[in-house]
Amino acid sequence: MLLGSVLNPINSTIIAVALVPIGRALGAPASQTAWLVSALYLATSLGQPVVGRLIDVFGPRRLFLLSTGLVGVAGVVGALAPGLGVLIGARVLLGFGTCAGYPAAMALVRSEAQRTGRDSPGGVLTALAVANQTIAVVGPLLGGLLIAVGGWRATFALNVPLAVAAVLLGMLRLPKAEPEAGRETGSEARPGAEPTAHPTGGCTRRGSLAARLDLPGMGLFAAMLVSLLLFLMNLHLCDWYLLALSAAAGAAFAVRELRAATPFIDLRVLGGNTPLLATYGRALVAYVVAYSFLYGFTQWTEEGFGLTPFHAGLAQIPMFLLAIGVSVVSGRSTSVRGKLLLGALGQIAACLLILTLGGDSPLWMLLLVALIFGVPQGLNNLALQNSVYFQADPERTASSAGLLRTFAYIGSMVASSATAASFGHHADTGGLHRLAWVMLGAGVLYLLLTLFDRTLGRAAGTGTRASA
Repeated sequence: MLLGSVLNPINSTIIAVALVPIGRALGAPASQTAWLVSALYLATSLGQPVVGRLIDVFGPRRLFLLSTGLVGVAGVVGALAPGLGVLIGARVLLGFGTCAGYPAAMALVRSEAQRTGRDSPGGVLTALAVANQTIAVVGPLLGGLLIAVGGWRATFALNVPLAVAAVLLGMLRLPKAEPEAGRETGSEARPGAEPTAHPTGGCTRRGSLAARLDLPGMGLFAAMLVSLLLFLMNLHLCDWYLLALSAAAGAAFAVRELRAATPFIDLRVLGGNTPLLATYGRALVAYVVAYSFLYGFTQWTEEGFGLTPFHAGLAQIPMFLLAIGVSVVSGRSTSVRGKLLLGALGQIAACLLILTLGGDSPLWMLLLVALIFGVPQGLNNLALQNSVYFQADPERTASSAGLLRTFAYIGSMVASSATAASFGHHADTGGLHRLAWVMLGAGVLYLLLTLFDRTLGRAAGTGTRASA
């Protein structure tokens, strides 16, 4: 579970130090190598809820094995890629291949809780959060080491042994039991929806499978999300048609899901699950702040403050180390509301401190900002993950976890656009302060979404699901 869930963050972070060597080797400018980052985000944003839904239908084992096997294939393709186009294709494969790890882990935790009757997976959920944060620490450093030893292609080749290990462990350890036949068609039958039953009283295998997967719904969801993300990646008025296309696909998706017998995303159930919707909203604005800091603050430390790329990376380590410690300590508590409130206040405090920074600020102030950001980094990830676990429909745990990641990646796209708009051609102090105001606004919104959410009880496992 842990190995599968970190395949995505390791490929998200390791590419940061490989972009410049790849551009030099392939003769590609930064505007083109940026697609190596965006391609993985696009594929993952779309793939997380889709693969999560497939896990809900077929169980985690086969989807985990298939997807992690695809990671190994992508590693080979990337290591042997003759040009940037093939390399971008390899990143797309990595995005889809790494989609199963986190939803499968959440589904396995849920099924184990149902099997044992002990719905208290705090230790496992904390381990998942800590594992992902640990990878965020070592990813860039590991990437630099691999590039020094074997060149940028080694950062892709790394996926081969990781995928082999994940597949072997999955074959040996993951349970083979499948979901009960017809479980969802019985529990999610919709009033007024067209029946999928065969005239004889049974359901044809093909008809039942197509109805449970809702392929038209998945297609409309893909069109809506890809159009939106392409618009967010490069905000220009001339690209208004992408936003219009996303809105049209979204309207068609809503109509389809409200009429489907077994929808891809049950909008009626989701719409009535106020706690889960609030969690998704908090995730979006929380990750706008987090990714703005990771992208924007790091750029400023190099161009506006004068640190080398290596030292700029070292300046981030205090944040990640403190985040890991905060997750370990706070993971023992069942309180969700307290973690969310403290996380929001930590983001606001860090943003206010950024507004005081300048090119002549002492180095200890940069480290202090990183340390303060470590508190919300450790609290928010864990609290949002735990909230989804307890708030989601148990039959849709994997797809709900996938949607959490999708909202996080939308937040990352907003952060990327805000960073580009704030800095322009140079990451100077004025641009950092403009970005800090955007981050502060998102942090205040995050705080308000938490303060006025009356569905948040003392423990996520006691009150939130009932209110959903």
